[in-house]
Amino acid sequence: MLNKIYKIRHYFERNGYYVCARLADRLGMRTKSVRLFFIYVSFATAGVWFAIYLTLAFLLKLKDLVYTKRTSVFDL
Repeated sequence: MLNKIYKIRHYFERNGYYVCARLADRLGMRTKSVRLFFIYVSFATAGVWFAIYLTLAFLLKLKDLVYTKRTSVFDL
């Protein structure tokens, strides 16, 4: 049972924090600061920021699908 919890936690740490890392890189901040901001504000506003976080994750994923980096003209 405990092993399943660790697998779920590992999955969310590996995939879920990607939004904070990309946002921090974009803003030139530390990733830890952005994560703490989302955690504190989520508790203060009853989860509204969690919905914003999920929206950002969706938009970043969509952006990655649309704008793929091509190394040459022949990759089209």
